[in-house]
Amino acid sequence: MDIEVLGALSVREHGVSVVPTAPKPRQVLALLALNADQVVPVAALVDELWGENPPRSARTTLQTYVLQLRELMAQALAQGPDERCTAKDILATVPGGYRLQTRGGHVDYREFDQRAGLGYRAMDAEDYAGAARRLADALALWNGQALTDIQAGLRIDTEVKRLEEARLCALDQRIEADLRLGRHRELLSELTVLVNQYRMHESLHGQFMLALHRSGRRGEALNVYQRLRSTLVHELGLEPSAALSRLQRSILMARPETPAAAGGSGRLVTR
Repeated sequence: MDIEVLGALSVREHGVSVVPTAPKPRQVLALLALNADQVVPVAALVDELWGENPPRSARTTLQTYVLQLRELMAQALAQGPDERCTAKDILATVPGGYRLQTRGGHVDYREFDQRAGLGYRAMDAEDYAGAARRLADALALWNGQALTDIQAGLRIDTEVKRLEEARLCALDQRIEADLRLGRHRELLSELTVLVNQYRMHESLHGQFMLALHRSGRRGEALNVYQRLRSTLVHELGLEPSAALSRLQRSILMARPETPAAAGGSGRLVTR
């Protein structure tokens, strides 16, 4: 079974989609896919579907959704060569819950973690060209926001946020590697979009400031800092981090810091 969650949900058996059209069964499949090859307790599925106010029929209704998913899986299996495998083998009932078995299939978020891990190790080894390449390969697995087509409850929403934070971390490090390689001009258009999308992400703003300054656009770099500071003070009552303030002072004195110093701790300020 092949699973993709880094964009719209895709779950395929023998190349055949087993994603239902109804929102609730899709939600069940999405949570199972996020925890592929692991037991998802019935209580967790009920909580995802109905939150703090599940109906009395919650468990019976959940069983109906599972049956609907198994019907789709059985149809997909009928088009493949493995007659010994059944839908119950793929979506297994286990003590206390259910488990979606991939049986060695491709899972995109696991592939992302593996590729990003190679990129981080290359960064640690100061192989910036290799890091930029591997992190770009990891980010290429994304096709929009994770599970963008799923009606998410609290548990899926938490997982989506975790995945997004992992994507931002890989993006931050890929940009850092590109800065180390002197690609500041090539980064300007991408960073222009990113700082507008992530209005309080300090590391991205620091990288944008550095790229602008290295491109001979010192005034614009200082304006980026002032806009971020105004946003943080107005919306959160916070000043920029010490690392970003040091970068601003270094630009004022026409002595830009290294990319590592500019990146600081990568602090992400959220509401």
